[in-house]
Amino acid sequence: MDDAEEFALVRNAMNTLEISAEDQYIALRVIAGILHMGNIQFKENAKSEAQVVDENPLGECAKRWGVKLDSLKKAVLSRTINTGTMGKGSTYNVPNNLVQAISARDALAKTIYSRLFDWVVEKTNQALSKYRMEYACVIGVLDIYGFEIFEANGFEQFCINYVNEKLQQYFIELTLKKEQEEYKDEGIQWTPIKYFNNKIVCDLIEGKNPPGMFSVLDDICATTHAENSSASDQKFLEKCQQFFSSNLHFKKFNKGFEIKHYAGAVTYEIDGFCFKNKDSLSTDLIEAMQSSNVKFIVTMFPEDTSEKQSKRPTTVGFKIKTSAGQLMDTLSNCYPHYIRCIKPNETKQPRDWNDARVKHQVQYLGLLENVRVCRAGYAYRAPFDRFLKRYKKLSKKTWGAWGEWTGPPKDGCATILGESALAKDQWQLGKSKVFIRHPESLFYLEECLERYDYDCANVIQKAWRRWKSKKHSLEQRAQAANLLKGKKERRRESVNLKFTADYMDYEENFGLQEALGKYTEEPCVFASQIIKFNRRGRPERRDFVLTTLAWYILMRCSKGGKTYWKMTRRCTLDKVSGVHLSSLQDGVVVINVSSEYDVAFIVENKTELVTVMDEFKKQNYKSGLQLNFSDNIQCKIKSGDTRTLVFQKDGSSAFPTVKKSGKTLTFSVAPGLDKNTDTTPQNLNIGKVAKPKGSTPKKAPAQASSGNAGAPAKVNRPGGAAAPAKVNRPGPGAGTVAVEPKLPVQSNVSAPKKAPVGGPKKAPKKPAVPQAKALYDYAGQTSEELSFAAGDILIIHQKDPAGWWEGELNGQRGWVPANYLQEM
Repeated sequence: MDDAEEFALVRNAMNTLEISAEDQYIALRVIAGILHMGNIQFKENAKSEAQVVDENPLGECAKRWGVKLDSLKKAVLSRTINTGTMGKGSTYNVPNNLVQAISARDALAKTIYSRLFDWVVEKTNQALSKYRMEYACVIGVLDIYGFEIFEANGFEQFCINYVNEKLQQYFIELTLKKEQEEYKDEGIQWTPIKYFNNKIVCDLIEGKNPPGMFSVLDDICATTHAENSSASDQKFLEKCQQFFSSNLHFKKFNKGFEIKHYAGAVTYEIDGFCFKNKDSLSTDLIEAMQSSNVKFIVTMFPEDTSEKQSKRPTTVGFKIKTSAGQLMDTLSNCYPHYIRCIKPNETKQPRDWNDARVKHQVQYLGLLENVRVCRAGYAYRAPFDRFLKRYKKLSKKTWGAWGEWTGPPKDGCATILGESALAKDQWQLGKSKVFIRHPESLFYLEECLERYDYDCANVIQKAWRRWKSKKHSLEQRAQAANLLKGKKERRRESVNLKFTADYMDYEENFGLQEALGKYTEEPCVFASQIIKFNRRGRPERRDFVLTTLAWYILMRCSKGGKTYWKMTRRCTLDKVSGVHLSSLQDGVVVINVSSEYDVAFIVENKTELVTVMDEFKKQNYKSGLQLNFSDNIQCKIKSGDTRTLVFQKDGSSAFPTVKKSGKTLTFSVAPGLDKNTDTTPQNLNIGKVAKPKGSTPKKAPAQASSGNAGAPAKVNRPGGAAAPAKVNRPGPGAGTVAVEPKLPVQSNVSAPKKAPVGGPKKAPKKPAVPQAKALYDYAGQTSEELSFAAGDILIIHQKDPAGWWEGELNGQRGWVPANYLQEM
């Protein structure tokens, strides 16, 4: 150890605490005097009076502390005894013997060091509070020295064991007595567990009425002034026998007594009890230090030593008892947690286990009783209102779209627990609290709560994905209408069909996914069966899968009665040089591939296919799909030869027919809708404001428990649509694509009905445009949302099933949450 380095660290720490250089110098002077104090040696003369062997160390102390040598010497070697009170009595100067002089020296050194330490702590607290940092909670650590049982036990062990007895009493009160009393007060069915309550031992030591051993000891010290304390000690022992002979935890011996502590019986030797109980820091020592010319030293001894004081001098026992009481008060204001340390041996070596010693500690610490109470008791308890607030979502009767439980909290808790899968013996309802026996039961409730929140999140996500998928599907249909308008006839029954994307249940078709091999991770955006024309012009059934990066053709095979898929071709979208379609309403698609052969096939959803392929080719390869429309299409086959596809109108056939003649395939197709027919979806969002990016509208303000009339009674669920039947792979820009039931095919749009004779009936008068009144204030979170205040009248342009309406206020348009409005 480098003393110079350590000293530099101490000085640096004092500088950090902003202790002035003058205060540092004085503190070091005080410490130097304490060190010199330890070098003072004593001897006895013929009269058994103490004398200083060498006065040099004593002189150094006096010099450092700024007191006169004679004054300090007299205070150490003698003491003043006053008899009587209130100015009536005598004063005696009694020389100290060797033991008393040593005690006076040590007491002065320890007192000065203790008060210097308190000064450092005060300086530290002042430095920490410089910026007035406030705190709401404090974490304290109490390190208990432990119970002491030696071969010879004296006054010091008596005080230490008393403090441990008090801490054990607090532990019993907190963990055993208080818990069982709580079960009794709450009316919980409970079989009491017996345990040793050490309150009787604490009362034996610290009692006031009847007086305890500390009170008896203080009384003996105050009424006897014998030079030899053995007579006082014996008188104290006799008084204890007189007061405590009937106490089962006290037993007297010739030169001591035995107390049955919670940790076991301890025998104390009476020698020195009275002398050690007296405050060893005599009035002479205090007055000597108060005569110092160092102000710092004087402030360390503020005691009043005048003869006019009427209070009985404090004793060590009184201070110990007072300190223990303050400690109990501090602990009572906290939430203590215990770490019980077991000492396995006396050798302080690893892997040395003394069974008898460990068993003894477990017994006297009360751990067995504590474990029994914990095992038989309830691990969790909570007031009814707090339990209901946390777990109300576990029952549809206590929480839901209709609102939340408003009845008695106890009945709500009973409803929640009664509908849970917990056994009846796992919980009880007291008068004000819920009690749950095992931690596993509480963990189960937490898991149920987490699962419920997860399921709700899934419902919200599905609703959002469904809305997003529907919106994207409408946008795709609008794009398809734009691509084909004026270039190709459309089938009447296909105009209103939704774009479903997956017509083969690809998400659940693991055999089909397995056929893609290492490309399985590519998101599927279109899947359907096709009729492919081979190089001989013969039709073959195949499966077509389009991902965000490529398209695949797969063939179904059968082996051993089992069906599997085999991938016959893969082509990335960047290699697609173009797609040929006819101008008629057929479903023939010819995909041209750069540096490879083309593929020709019939697919029922050819409009959706080319739209999706165009979208992802733009998205991933920065170039759109080259669409070509012709009734005479050249298709290159694998051998390098070409085939010709010819398309002609044939009104005599309701379904397309194919006729092969050499290298030509002729398709006869019935007439469809006119090329210039606008097939844009009627419910497409044609407003100038884009939909908000949030998944659901913000909830209206929740109802306050105080009955705030300004808050809604309950929050409407955004959107009324049910969740989709199943969810497929993510679609373009939509996360996943929801499979929706097909709508009835409408071949024609019926003409409007004629008004009945006599004119139409008068309808109720409505506003010229749909309007809604704002119930609450709302601040838009994005530029796409519209802000408004309660009472504003908004014009409603359109309503979205997800719970958002497009509104207008003061000439500004934007999206608003529907549950904040009341339609007029």
